[in-house]
Amino acid sequence: MNKTTTKKEKAIELMKKLDIYKPYISGFENSGRVCFFENYGGFWVDQEPLILSKIKELEEKYNCLVYAVTHEMTSIGEMYDFLIVSAYTEEWDDTLLPAGNGTFYAYAYVWNVNDDYCSEFGDIVVHSFGGGIKRIA
Repeated sequence: MNKTTTKKEKAIELMKKLDIYKPYISGFENSGRVCFFENYGGFWVDQEPLILSKIKELEEKYNCLVYAVTHEMTSIGEMYDFLIVSAYTEEWDDTLLPAGNGTFYAYAYVWNVNDDYCSEFGDIVVHSFGGGIKRIA
């Protein structure tokens, strides 16, 4: 990765690796629109003010770039997983690692809506299918 690659260029590269539906990649590339996924189905995040607000908060606070979001209901609460490109280029090579069969380790900020204290940065496992993604671990 050369030093002049921007966070946005890196995000587009990662979206392509995840085989995200091309119109969602184009929307991000051309207009900065982020897509969130529920069980592989994609929706524009600008339809959800709560998620859009959280993206802006994360990007301003951590100088990162959110390129996709997944949403799940779990036994410990409602979760949004913000897949990000870090401000630190030395971390980029580990941002999205293939794990086989359309599965990837992805660097993300996991927001526990019900208990914000339990929110954190870390790796999650996502599965890519049919142009969408879903967190599986």
